[in-house]
Amino acid sequence: MSEKLRLPPLNALRVFHAVVRHKSFRQAADELLVTPQAVGQQIKVLEDTLQVTLFERKGRAIELTESAILLSHYVKAGFEEFAEGVRRVTKSTYRDRINLNASPYFATHYLLPRLALFRQILPGADLRLTTMVDLPDFGRDDIDMTVQWGYGGWPDFETTLLVPDPKIICCTPAIGQQISSAQDLTRFTLLDTVKSKRLWPDILRHLKVEQADSDRSIGFDDAATMRRATLQGIGVGLVSVIDAEEDLRSGALVAPMGQDALVDMPSDEVPGFYLVVPKGHLRAKAVAALHRWLTQQDWLHDLMASPLPKPIPLSD
Repeated sequence: MSEKLRLPPLNALRVFHAVVRHKSFRQAADELLVTPQAVGQQIKVLEDTLQVTLFERKGRAIELTESAILLSHYVKAGFEEFAEGVRRVTKSTYRDRINLNASPYFATHYLLPRLALFRQILPGADLRLTTMVDLPDFGRDDIDMTVQWGYGGWPDFETTLLVPDPKIICCTPAIGQQISSAQDLTRFTLLDTVKSKRLWPDILRHLKVEQADSDRSIGFDDAATMRRATLQGIGVGLVSVIDAEEDLRSGALVAPMGQDALVDMPSDEVPGFYLVVPKGHLRAKAVAALHRWLTQQDWLHDLMASPLPKPIPLSD
C-alpha cells in the first residue's frame, strides 16, 4: 500500500494563493488582514511541508520559482472550485442559473439567432448572457463559461473549438485598384486586432510577402469596428467570411487577393471561437447541460434549416 499523501495546511495554501496573485508578501498581508511576518511564516510552513523553495527574494521583490508556478495553477483551480461549490450550495436561486459570456461577434452572428431555443433546450435553467471581449475572471465576474475568439491558448481550462473564423483580405475599390500583388499590401495600413498580433504576420507569411520592420497597423478591439474602418478606407482589413461576402456582393469592398486566397492556410493559423470553462464548473448540472448543447451544434449550418433540437434535461 502506497503512503498516503500529506496535504499542506489549507491556511498556508490560502496565503500562498494571495502572495502569487499580488507578487508581494506585504500586499498579500493587507488582503488577508495579517502582518507580513505572519504571511512569511505560513509560506515557510508550506515550503517545509513540501520540501521545496517557492519564492526567491530579489531585493524587495519576490520571484516565483518553477515549483511555485506549477503549484499556483492547481491552488487557483482548487479555490475556484471551493467558491463555486459554496455559491451553488448556499444560494438556491443560483443553482440553475448559467452565466454565459460570449464574444460580441459570436453572440450577434451565431448565438442570438438561437436564443429563442434555449428555453426549450434547457427547461428550468436561468440563462444570463454578457458580452465581454477579454477573457473574464470567472470568479470575480461570476461567469460559468465563455466563448472567446483566438487560437485556443487557454491550457488551464476545458477548451472546445465551436467554429473557425477564417478571414478574407478586404479593402475599398479605390485601394484595391492600387494592389496588383500580395507585396503591395504592405504599402497600406493593415487593420489588425489587439487580441492577437499573429493574424497579419501569419497571413503575410502564407502569401510569401516580405515584411518590413516598421509596423503600419492599427489595432481594434472588435471585428465590427475593424469592418467599419475597412469600409471607410482607412486601410486593408481582415473581415470574417459572413461579413465579407455581404460587403463584396454590395460592392462596398473588394478582395484584392481573391476570396479564396487564404482558404489553404494551416488550421492552427486560423482563429476561431472557443468555448472556455473551468473544469470544476462542469460539475454543475445546468452548466454541463449547456456545455453539451453548445458543443453539439453545427454553427456553420444555415440557422433557418437547422432542425429544432431536442430538450436536454439538466440531470444526467
